[in-house]
Amino acid sequence: MKHTLLPVILPFALLLSCTSSTTTNTTTAVPITGTWQLVSGTTITKGDSTTTDYTKGSSMIKIINDSHFAFLKHDLNSPKDSSYHFDAGGGSYTLTGNAYTEHLDYYADRNWEGKTFDFTVTISNDTLIQRGMEKVEGAGIDREIIERYVRVK
Repeated sequence: MKHTLLPVILPFALLLSCTSSTTTNTTTAVPITGTWQLVSGTTITKGDSTTTDYTKGSSMIKIINDSHFAFLKHDLNSPKDSSYHFDAGGGSYTLTGNAYTEHLDYYADRNWEGKTFDFTVTISNDTLIQRGMEKVEGAGIDREIIERYVRVK
């Protein structure tokens, strides 16, 4: 009797052992990895809103891999004096569904380093929208930002 059940049970045991046992996440993360070009940014401070067109005068990209992000920004028209501006920063991040949290580990202004910023991200076609609060007491910053990026192909 033992040998009669073995041919029936063995294929099922092999099938079960070959199937992956991944846990289904009910909150699918936004496909955020890649290189993104900043197109526009809106800053809202105490009810006053300012929108910047980043397609003129400066260029900024954000590079996001599986665990870290980095951003690089510079003037497009290099002045002949010391007013040339380059900005960069980066660190680790977490992403759960569309809740995106940046942990800024590196930045030129040390007041920003070690801070955590919570955002909501959405992607539609090749456009990523990042919205959240920036609060850095040491720099006098307390504002909402809305940034619109397009995927670099």
